[in-house]
Amino acid sequence: MRWFRSGPARRQVQHDPGRRQELLLDVRQRFGAHAQGRFAEQADAIIALLQDDDGLAVAAAVLREFADSAHAEVAAEVADLHRRSWRGPAADRRNYRPLWQAAGAHLRWPLFGLPGGLHPYVQVTAAAAAIGMRAGRAVRVTAPEPVLVHLFEILDLTLTGWEFARVHVDTDAAALAERLIAAARDLRAAMGDPPPLPPPVREWMRRNVTIDVHDSVAQRIVGAFNPGKTMRESLLA
Repeated sequence: MRWFRSGPARRQVQHDPGRRQELLLDVRQRFGAHAQGRFAEQADAIIALLQDDDGLAVAAAVLREFADSAHAEVAAEVADLHRRSWRGPAADRRNYRPLWQAAGAHLRWPLFGLPGGLHPYVQVTAAAAAIGMRAGRAVRVTAPEPVLVHLFEILDLTLTGWEFARVHVDTDAAALAERLIAAARDLRAAMGDPPPLPPPVREWMRRNVTIDVHDSVAQRIVGAFNPGKTMRESLLA
């Protein structure tokens, strides 16, 4: 029998599709804005559920669904603007920033309230963390290139919301951005020969903007976050 490999040391992976569906349903329904507990505590509970191979596959599915749903929401709004004779750029998943620079005042930031019930500060933060924590295994269990693309897409929309949609940057928002960057770093390292960094990441790396981070409960400033510096230190190492 011949064995074929694709990607970095890819191995035969056994999986249970039924368990993956049950796990995804549990993660979707038991956690989120409707559930009790702070977002950070809920994310930690989900991370504990996503430690095995099926959990990593579910984490990848969460990132894919969230990125796809966010794009669908933005694209629908942009299509509506075009029907009303707006002549700005399209919703380009490779780089959302030019669109938001041109039309931010007319767009609704899509990451809260997407169809499917996934919350950026709960399920998405947890999914990114799970992928990053077990990146060496994730490249064997999943197709890592799409996962990396989705991590960067969600990061782009997150930072775009901060810059152009007046999204409140609290500790939960900062944790999401940090988890996405860290997961992208670890996944790229595990891939060995990752694709080039996307345009919005390169643009942020050229900047040196420090953003105040507020406590998610007390609404006071508790720290600062510099996305460009964090990306340079994480993704250019």
